[in-house]
Order: sequence, then C-alpha cells, then structure tokens
Amino acid sequence: MRAVRITSLDGPRAVEIADVPAPTPEDDKVLIDVHAAGVTFPDVLQTRGLYQIKPPVPFTPGSEVGGVVRAAPEASGFTPGQRVAAFVGFGGFCETVAADPAAVFPLPDRMRFVHGAALPMNVLTAHFALRRRAALSEGETVLVHGAAGGVGSASIQLAKALGARVIGVVSTEAKADLARAAGADDVVFADGFKDAVAELTGGRGVDVVVDPVGGDRFTDSLRSLAREGRMLVIGFTGGEIPTVKVNRLLLNNISVVGVAWGEFFLHRMAYLREQWDDLLPLLEAGKLDPHIGARYPLDKAADALASMDERTAVGKIVLDVVSE
Repeated sequence: MRAVRITSLDGPRAVEIADVPAPTPEDDKVLIDVHAAGVTFPDVLQTRGLYQIKPPVPFTPGSEVGGVVRAAPEASGFTPGQRVAAFVGFGGFCETVAADPAAVFPLPDRMRFVHGAALPMNVLTAHFALRRRAALSEGETVLVHGAAGGVGSASIQLAKALGARVIGVVSTEAKADLARAAGADDVVFADGFKDAVAELTGGRGVDVVVDPVGGDRFTDSLRSLAREGRMLVIGFTGGEIPTVKVNRLLLNNISVVGVAWGEFFLHRMAYLREQWDDLLPLLEAGKLDPHIGARYPLDKAADALASMDERTAVGKIVLDVVSE
C-alpha cells in the first residue's frame, strides 16, 4: 500500500511516498481502509523529531483518519463496511491502518470521511479542555487563541454549543472570517488583544482562555482573566514555551490548567468513547462541523505539512487518500 514516510528528520518537505506492507487482520485491532487523514501540528513536529512520541525512522505519521472498516474483532462492536473515524497515534497517512477498538468511533451518516478525519484530535482535545479541565458553564465567556486553527475552531464550536460567549483571537482578516464562521461572537487581533478583550467585557475579563499558541501572548492572557478564571495550556504552536510568575495567580484567584488529552486517555482508554458518546448528539445535529481549509492528495503530503509549518493554513488540513 502507499504511505507517507518520514525517512529523515529534516522537516515537512523531506517526507516521501513509499510502498509498504499493508497491515493484516489482528485479533485485537480494527482494520480500516482510509479515505481521508487529518493533518495536525504534532505531525509537523515529528518531521523534525521534536514531538514527544519519537518512533524510529523510517515511519508513517498521521494520527487521525476517516474510513471504512475492513475487518474487526467480534467483541469490538464494529462490522465490515461500517463508516468510522479513528485516532491512531501515528501511522495514519496511508491506505489501510490498524486501530485500537477503543479509539475507533462510529461516524454519523451526515458526515463525510473528510470531516471524520478532522474530528478526533481537535474535537476530543477541545472537549477534554472545556468539559473536564475547565468545567465550562453555560453563560461563561471564553477567549480562544489560534481561533482559525484546528483546535481553535473546534473550541469555538464546542464552547458555543455549551452555551458560552466566545471571543476569537486571530492574526489576519482571512482568519477572522473563519473564526466568525465557526461561531465566534467577537473576533480580535493578536496585536493588542488584551485591551480589546477588556473593552468587549466591560473590564471584567473572560472566564476561560483556550491557548494552543503560547509564546508572548501568555502574560496578557492571564491579565485578561476574570476572577476565578482558568487558563488552559494546550500547546505551543508559537514556538516559545512561556513561564508564569505565580504571584499573578493570587491576584484574582486564577488558575493555569494543563491540558494533555493524550496523556490522560492513555491511562484510561475507555474515556475516548465516553467523549464521543457525549459529543455524538452535537455531531449529528451539525453543531460541530470542522471547517476544511484545504485538501491535498496523499502524494502531496509534504505540501500539506509545509502549509501548517509555514502558517499559511487556515482551517483543518486533510489528505485525500480515496477521492470522494
């Protein structure tokens, strides 16, 4: 089968397409014929050996897929021909993948494979962040950095579905349009966002900050929190890992909360299906619909990864393995 391969740690442009052996049915795995694969920032990091999961080179990246079950253990609850999404950790940029049944999810009939491939990492991360780590309540206000990115747009849609007011933070007007399309009530630009947020909230601040960016925005994000506000640290796409002076936390009884979805579910695999079941009514109702910014054929995976690395990507990037 065809697969994208990282053969050296020289960045996104160095990935290659190769023929590799296809997986065979296993007693404890669901075999999925991949129609689409989602591109994530960890995939970019893996091309340079900078992600915490470091398989030996050569290997196939790709953590999320949408496709059709080819074979499945009887006890898994899945049947051949069933449409599914799945989180596979790595190895998803290929034509057929073997997945842990606990990380395979039934795809609503209304959703295409390209949308299924855009769901697992971003939407389940947003769900873990907002529902479990922030305990978001209806009527609260959420500030979302990277609002046009995968995690950002998923966080906007989910926060809105949970009854929150959402302010998106973006860097360009094109990204502002996407954040508004995702459901943001207000959109501000990264440059000067603290003052803009203060004006929008009448000086009160926001209850929750969703931050997959990090970098130099961190301190102003803390200053944008209302009393008992929660700062969700999800990632560092901005490059720099910020530090916090803990005396700032005392001022308004604010919290900095780590959001490591992968670390959490690895110790409790059943949690993944709990999340999916909680989200399924929203998926079926169309309240969570990932915006697909660009689609690339499998053999253009290097271009797809580079677009994310070079910050030209807007919305979710997906590889088409089988044309729909």
